[in-house]
This record gives sequence, C-alpha cells and structure tokens, in this order.
Amino acid sequence: MKFLGAVVILILCLPIVTRAKQLDFNKQTTDEYVQFNYQWLDQAQQPQSLSFALEKVKIFDRFRNFKSYKAIHAKKYIDQKIRQKLTQNPIDNVKVKFIGRDDNFQIELKSKNQSALDQVYQTIAQLEKDFMQEHLASNFYTQFVSYDNNLAIKPDHVRFAQTSVTDLSVLKNLILDNVSDKNVRIVSDYVLGFVQSIPYSTLESRVTSTGAGFNPPLQILWQNQGDCDSKVTLTAAIFRALMPRMKMLLVFIDNHALLAINTPSKGGELTITRDGLDYILAEPTGPAMMRVGELSASSEFAIRNGRYYAEAFFAEPSD
Repeated sequence: MKFLGAVVILILCLPIVTRAKQLDFNKQTTDEYVQFNYQWLDQAQQPQSLSFALEKVKIFDRFRNFKSYKAIHAKKYIDQKIRQKLTQNPIDNVKVKFIGRDDNFQIELKSKNQSALDQVYQTIAQLEKDFMQEHLASNFYTQFVSYDNNLAIKPDHVRFAQTSVTDLSVLKNLILDNVSDKNVRIVSDYVLGFVQSIPYSTLESRVTSTGAGFNPPLQILWQNQGDCDSKVTLTAAIFRALMPRMKMLLVFIDNHALLAINTPSKGGELTITRDGLDYILAEPTGPAMMRVGELSASSEFAIRNGRYYAEAFFAEPSD
C-alpha cells in the first residue's frame, strides 16, 4: 500500500557573530514551583531583569509526550487504523486481504465489480490522508507546503504557542511593570531582548533529528537555551499573553525563523502582507540584539525574494 510521503523540513538557525549578553540566570525549585531569575543587557546595552515562578507540573507535564517525528511510526499507525476500519466495516462485493506488516504491509483487493473496486481504492486513499492528519495532530506536528512547493512536516509551532499562553500569563503584569511605556514597540523590544539573550543552542544533525531539537516554550525556560523555531514559538506565546488581540505570523525561511506582528511600520521597515494587512518582522532568536523591524541581511534577502512560509497566529475566537 502506498503511504503518504512527506519531506520533513525543520527550521534551523545559524549563530550570528554579534552576541546578546545574558548577565545572570538561576532557578530555584520548591515542591510546587520553579522560580526563574533573569538578568540581561537590552538592545541599548541597558541592564534588564525578570523574575517569575511557574508550576512544576506545567513545566514537566506539558508536552511530555512530544517526541521526534518518525515516518515509520506514522505509517504503522495509519496501517493499523485502516486495517481496523476495513475489518469493522466490510465492503460489499470486494474481498479484502491484509498481507505482511510494518514496511511490508499491503492490502490486496479483489472484486468482479470494477466500479466497487475503484471506489474502495478512493476510500483507502482518503483514509490514508485522514489518519495521517490525525496522527500528526495527536503528536503536535503539522503538514504544510513550503515556499519551494515541497510537502513538509514540522512541529505545530502555532499550537505549541497557543497552548502555552495560559502558562505564561503570569509574565504579563511583570513585564508591563518593567517597561517605561506600554507602547507596543517598547513592550515588544523588551520581550525580544529577553528571548534573544537566552543562549542559542546549536543541535547536531538537526536535519535528520526530525523535531528532536525543538523545545516547547516552558522547556526553553527550564533549560535556558533554544534554537530559532523554539525561540520564535516562545516569543509568540509571550506576545499573545501580553497583547491578546495582536495578529501575528510565524515566518520560516531557510535555516531561520522570524516573527511578524501587525503594527504600523516606521521609516522604510521591511514588511510582509497577508490578506491586506502589513506585518513588521522581528528576530527573536539572537544572539544579535535587534528591535522590532530590524533584520539580518540574510533574513531581508529571503523575505524580499519570497523565500519564506508564513503561518498565521491569531487570537482564538473564545479569547
């Protein structure tokens, strides 16, 4: 039986020469909470700090079953589900036989009714797609078509961010108390500086690790490190906690990931447009310290040449 194949694309970041400065990081654990304490230099080289406590159960239980994507596991799941479906719901005028297992699993169909046989082939093809989507969703992965038209699989960054908003809501008042002005840009730059100063993690064989290097938001804080797609997801979750109605895009380019926010641009800043709305770009990854609207040369080149995939992150209707 044919299995829905996909090119697995994982978003990587290459470190930049100019590095952010995290002055101090420490954490203390109690029976129920973990206290996090951060100090860093912001984009103006001014010292900033942030301290907060998170429940241990959320840090260690949230996404505890998330693991790297394995095509063989997806195929096994789909085969089992199709076998179960066809066994429980026999098809009139078609004899179904299951042969082999795992990589050698096949379905043999026989019928004197060609129309019925054709219909079964269509049904199986649709079941493959449906069960693939079910498997990906249950494991926090998603399929998408990249800018160069490759069918790809990656961690579902938007779902990770949305699910983490409640966990990070404790930061809202703390951050707003720490900024001099509640202006969107000032608040955003503060968050960017915080995330950019978290050490960047370079992961071996990231292309073949198929998701193993991705850290959900609370794990970035616990480990005090993260790669670009992890940091973008963390930043998006914090932004959503701070600015519930802000429209955002998670933007993926070759070897990098960006965040884009729907706020007025200033002085020739590069933007991208989606459904008639303009979005300003931001670089959460670091280690370069950049404000909203500031981009690296490689990021600007990719955006200007349309070599990116943008994924919408809007507020949930219930919000």
